[in-house]
Amino acid sequence: MFDHPRIFFLVSFFVLWISAQAGAYWRRRRVLTEEQREDFGVIEAATLTLLGLIIGFSFSMATSRYDLRKTYEEAEANAIGTEYVRAGLVPGANAAGVRTLLRKYLALRILFYRTRDERELQQINADTAQIQNQMWSAVQDPAVAQPSPVIALAVAGMNDVLNSEGYTQAAWWNRIPTAAWDLMIAIAVSCNLLIGYGTRSTGAKSGLLFVLPLVVSISFLLIADIDSPRGGFIHIAPQNLVSLQQSLPN
Repeated sequence: MFDHPRIFFLVSFFVLWISAQAGAYWRRRRVLTEEQREDFGVIEAATLTLLGLIIGFSFSMATSRYDLRKTYEEAEANAIGTEYVRAGLVPGANAAGVRTLLRKYLALRILFYRTRDERELQQINADTAQIQNQMWSAVQDPAVAQPSPVIALAVAGMNDVLNSEGYTQAAWWNRIPTAAWDLMIAIAVSCNLLIGYGTRSTGAKSGLLFVLPLVVSISFLLIADIDSPRGGFIHIAPQNLVSLQQSLPN
């Protein structure tokens, strides 16, 4: 569900609103005395503060992961561009072959960032693994046949290209842990129960009890959207890779 932020928003809003209504129903069954209400206010304020801290911490986690994915997209573009230049160090016709493979590889990496379909993604990953083997063989064979420091630069550059893809994939897998989501949702439900239970006027349940569920659900939506690489509204645009593709000769 975390990969579908809009659905998560609707579900979380409904659950939190039901929690607030349940708290209001409980209040009608058991009214707090003035002395109890003072203690209740302390607990309510502490729980709301904890919820705010957890949401802020989770938002910070999501944004740091988003920035990391952007950084690795830039690193991939730099690695591919550098290796495209170094391919000229490979002797013979292998240089043209390496550059052709790099252009195909670059197109696949752009598709990796743009696709939202899981089946298409599986095909892209399979094609990427295949062309990575071809690129490595294209620089490995000349390096083994005629080892020299010059060819070693091309081999090192290709190694950076392959490593950058691995770092990118690891960054896309690095998400907010499910346990953190469970904790945040549990605290949010508790807060809405307390808000509903602490409401004094009966008319508030029809209007004011929407406020906290709505605000918290919007926060969940934003965090889930930033944390989801392919779902939602906020995505990593492969602008550096596209710029590199446009700059390479056909």
